[in-house]
Amino acid sequence: MSGARVTGRSRLLFWSFIILMLGLTGLFVALGNWQMQRLAEKDALIASVAERAELAPSPVPHPSEWDAVAPDYFNYRPITLTGTYRHDQTVLVFTSLPTGEARYGGPGYWVMTPLLSDRGGVVFVNRGFVPEQMRAQFAEGGAGPEGIVTLTGVGRSSEAASSFTPGPDRQRGIEWVRDTGRLLAMTDLDGEPVASFYLDLPPGPRGALPQGSVSAPSFSNNHLGYAITWYGFAAITPLLLLGWIWRQTRRPAGGRRPRTSSGGSPS
Repeated sequence: MSGARVTGRSRLLFWSFIILMLGLTGLFVALGNWQMQRLAEKDALIASVAERAELAPSPVPHPSEWDAVAPDYFNYRPITLTGTYRHDQTVLVFTSLPTGEARYGGPGYWVMTPLLSDRGGVVFVNRGFVPEQMRAQFAEGGAGPEGIVTLTGVGRSSEAASSFTPGPDRQRGIEWVRDTGRLLAMTDLDGEPVASFYLDLPPGPRGALPQGSVSAPSFSNNHLGYAITWYGFAAITPLLLLGWIWRQTRRPAGGRRPRTSSGGSPS
């Protein structure tokens, strides 16, 4: 009975390990396929951004048409906008820029100023980056253009806040995400319709603040490398399993080789 129980337990462990390794192989293949899908999506995004960058700037439509436009229609698309800045309603959005790409970097703020469009409604304008130590100088927009202005820049979709995004710091006028709805709630313009996109201004003269976008958008695209890694695991796992099965099937019953006496006969 004891020997039968050991044999039954060994068979259970044997088949359980095989099922586990086959399951891991399937998981690795699925992860590789998922990375290939993400690669196709990222390639399509990069191609779309490159194509949109070549378009002529289009004017922002009347607010009555905003809801009829696809949410990402203006994303990375050159647009023109005419209206009047409300510098006193500026909201600073905390960020941190890599150092070395432009004159100013490190922790700081995007200067997000609402512009009352001549067609109605509010469109936030990202006038650029300012270092953290200069926050007080731009808390109400700083020295910016007055009167009616016409701007040309790149549209960007409103950023969605996550469950980890802190709440706004209303006392200091600081936000943590470029969510146009949240930005509007920080102002006295709550009754106005707000666009679901904002306008990124291009860079001005070197050293000028706020510092506009310094380069074309870039996207990390390592999905092919990740896919190769997962497919590699999927290829290696069955080989390891076959090696393990080969060793198990060649092992004598009981897991031990018979001992022999000094004369060479089994003891």
